[in-house]
Amino acid sequence: MWSYTFRRILATIPTLLAVVTVCYLLLHATPGGPFDEDRKVSAAVLANLQAKYHLDLPLWQQYLHYLNNLLHGDLGASFRYADWSVNELVAKALPVSAVIGGGAIVIALFVGVLLGTIAALRQNSVVDYLVMLLGNAGHAFPSFVIGPVLILVFAVWLKVAPAGGWNDFSPRFMVLPMLLLVFINVATIGRVMRGSLIEVLHSNFIRTARAKGLPMRTIILRHALKPALLPVVSVIGPLAISSITSAIVTESVFSLPGLGKLIVNGAANRDYTLVLGLVVLVTVVAVTFNLLVDLAYALLDPKIRY
Repeated sequence: MWSYTFRRILATIPTLLAVVTVCYLLLHATPGGPFDEDRKVSAAVLANLQAKYHLDLPLWQQYLHYLNNLLHGDLGASFRYADWSVNELVAKALPVSAVIGGGAIVIALFVGVLLGTIAALRQNSVVDYLVMLLGNAGHAFPSFVIGPVLILVFAVWLKVAPAGGWNDFSPRFMVLPMLLLVFINVATIGRVMRGSLIEVLHSNFIRTARAKGLPMRTIILRHALKPALLPVVSVIGPLAISSITSAIVTESVFSLPGLGKLIVNGAANRDYTLVLGLVVLVTVVAVTFNLLVDLAYALLDPKIRY
């Protein structure tokens, strides 16, 4: 297992380098720059700004300079946020997105597995139809539609939660954003768990367990649940990444000071270092979750590691 883990970690290094390189080249290939404004600055001021941020160097030297800083954990200084480094901006916004997205993933995992299991055990029943309806609705309606509907129902009509804002991790302000992400993730996890468990329940080893007279609870918990969770584990990685990308919409709808707001502002302001830092962060999170999914997959099915 340790050898498999080490090989998977080594395989992530080329992925990180490729993503950083491609994003770096694309950002510098786009027209305009971080200091292009309606009101032009003097040539001397522009030269000082470019020298300060090493923009006067050839592109390959800028790239090597950025990689050197990246290896030392320095994401650089922001071009548009005065007196703020990218590390400080990310450190301030990351906990907000991590709490909202991470909490939603954990809740959706338990709720989705539970609903999918119940739907599979009661196939073609009312519960099964409700789970499938929930899954179809979660896929049919985008987050920028569900979010305002949640605000209309719970904030405007029922007045049980604020419509937006952030009050230093106050639970009242986290309810609606997490509810939005939970609804979207449960739609996927519930459908996957239902289909996987139905397929496992029709396997030969389940028929053998039933023929031996084992109770259904023992069959599900000891024999069927573990193989049925393999597809669910596979979708956790993509769902974690989609939670980060959905943060752009979620945090915009609910006015949250998270990574989504930084991504939008960084792209609009041509803040190269901020955008690159966020891309590196998202890539690291994606690679880490995929690594954890691979390790969990290898634990559930030992044949994978070979």
